[in-house]
Amino acid sequence: MALSFKPICTEPPETMPVTLAQAKAQLQIDNATTDWDDLMTGLIAAAVSHIDGWNGSLSRCLIEQTWTQTYAEFDSELELPFPDVSAVVVQYYDASDALQTMDADSYSLVQTMIGSVIALSSAVSTPSVSAARADPVIITMTVGYGAAEDVPAAIKQAILLMVGHWFANREAVNVGNIVSELPFGATALLAPYRWVGV
Repeated sequence: MALSFKPICTEPPETMPVTLAQAKAQLQIDNATTDWDDLMTGLIAAAVSHIDGWNGSLSRCLIEQTWTQTYAEFDSELELPFPDVSAVVVQYYDASDALQTMDADSYSLVQTMIGSVIALSSAVSTPSVSAARADPVIITMTVGYGAAEDVPAAIKQAILLMVGHWFANREAVNVGNIVSELPFGATALLAPYRWVGV
């Protein structure tokens, strides 16, 4: 298995999975009331960052975005760090340290039980890569469910629940109350979508 490095987000998503208007509806705040708009926008961003991307609790991407993953060398199969990869471009620095782009016919994007994988064609010789670089193989991938409307409803509802909770409880601790999570709280809604690579 080829050694891989930490993936990097090169094009973050342009929108959020839920809108400010949806968050206001969740909290029963009139859409014309703008006093809390900045706070709620920040809470939406915090909830999304908590679950989205490589560092997120789901270990997957929500809205379509672009990530780059590098490897120390080629292998017959290169495991990608996310499921839901819709497109890839494979590049590498050759033995002369010149950047090359592989022909799309030289590999295939495969969705397996353990996630997305780049499988090199058996008819293609494995390219020689630069010895001057620790990470000469570069895969740029488009990741995520797609647009906001493509994100599963349970994930969007979990985001709204987190926003509602943080809006109502603006301190780090709750003093003087016995609290427990509702049976279909955010954790339960997100659990089926948490991706664990094998």
